[in-house]
Amino acid sequence: LLYWLCSRVVKSLVLHVILTSLKYVRQDILVHAGDVYVFQQWSKTYGPVMTTYLGAQRTVVLVGYETVKEALVDNADNFVGRAPVPFIQRVLKGYGLTISNGERWRQLRRFTLTTLRDFGMGRKRMEGWIQEESKHLLDTFRETKSAPFDPTFYLSRTVSNVICALVFGQRFSYDDNNFLHLLQVISGVLRFGSSSWGQLYNIFPWLIDLLPGKHVNIFKDLEALRVFAMSKVEKHKENLDPDSPRDFIDCFLIRLNQEKGISNSEFHYENMIATVQNLFLAGTETTSTTIRYALMLLIRHPEIQERMQKEIDTVIGQERSPTMDDRKSLPFTDAVIHEVQRYVDLVPLNLPHYALRDITFRGYTIPKDTVILPMLHSVLRDEAHWDSPWTFNPNHFLDTNGNFKKNPAFLPFSAGKRSCVGESLARMELFIFLVSLLQHFTFSCPGGPASMDTSPEVSGFANLPRKYHLIATPR
Repeated sequence: LLYWLCSRVVKSLVLHVILTSLKYVRQDILVHAGDVYVFQQWSKTYGPVMTTYLGAQRTVVLVGYETVKEALVDNADNFVGRAPVPFIQRVLKGYGLTISNGERWRQLRRFTLTTLRDFGMGRKRMEGWIQEESKHLLDTFRETKSAPFDPTFYLSRTVSNVICALVFGQRFSYDDNNFLHLLQVISGVLRFGSSSWGQLYNIFPWLIDLLPGKHVNIFKDLEALRVFAMSKVEKHKENLDPDSPRDFIDCFLIRLNQEKGISNSEFHYENMIATVQNLFLAGTETTSTTIRYALMLLIRHPEIQERMQKEIDTVIGQERSPTMDDRKSLPFTDAVIHEVQRYVDLVPLNLPHYALRDITFRGYTIPKDTVILPMLHSVLRDEAHWDSPWTFNPNHFLDTNGNFKKNPAFLPFSAGKRSCVGESLARMELFIFLVSLLQHFTFSCPGGPASMDTSPEVSGFANLPRKYHLIATPR
């Protein structure tokens, strides 16, 4: 008890010192690290390119669609760097796809995109896997028998099995306790990274490492994820057929064996394990969280849910599985799914970029080793591109005739050379899973639509929804 009390006191004192040291360079105003709302407001005074300091780290914040596009797309080569985020750096030690730079990043990204496409990402083969997985999801929802339940791990199991098929060549039973534990680890990692303590770790890692706290258990849990990835690789080694690769791991092992004698090859064991972890983590939590948000918003707006169901019934009915070809005949449904992604603003600050050399941008010089935050929040809420940016409004993606219309400021997957490698997979999953669910169920909650709070419970690296119980009533 004494240890616990002392640790809480020390933690509170350290937190106070840290927070009071985070000062905006042009003003004597305290700012919580990564506060997108503060950055958005300050941009109205200081413009769309601002410098601040998060601890000792010089950081440039880019605000608004035009600014972010000019950086990530028009000047892609200058802004291709990825910042060495301390939390991720400690876990992956610079290996893998997510935070690597230079030749390592180029080789791994090219290989990952090519391999995932070869195994069906964004194509008919992957569509079949998602359709099959959606049937398992529907079965688990039916088993609830219209009783309230927390959908969190129902959805993460389903989404994760799709990336597992690509990476590991298998799906896992929903009753597999080890699989469920790994999903809980992944959920905990994202929640920690989005918490105040997680953000402070990225600013003052040397200090936070000296203190007790959740980060200690998080790193232990992540080691279990690494061990899981290693075990899958070992099993693949035992029965690898170079002429018939089954999945991403097989392809990496084949390439690793081919380049064993090449000194500068990035196809080695550590990069393989780290990239497998990258795909398993990113391919599980982001899409399942978006679907969880979508169901919240449909419960909050039952008139939108009803209109989607009518459109789906007219075009597909309730007998066959939806396909991606149906999307063009479901403009309102497609608009709602896009609006969910825009409105939930899942990764508001974007993954941080990095100046690998001095950059000249809009008349400013961004010095080498500066962290760059191209704020996706400011793009998805840009008042110049959205009629009602703070409102959940599917009309953002519909023209006056009710046809689907694109919006260039729709960048939930970021843009440029560092955009999400799994974008086409995520789009397919969101469409097929959500349409399948609405074909067979109407969603509500015990307290009624007004009780559903769609504001995030945690907002940091990611905007994470509150826990809730829904009722899936068969149609």
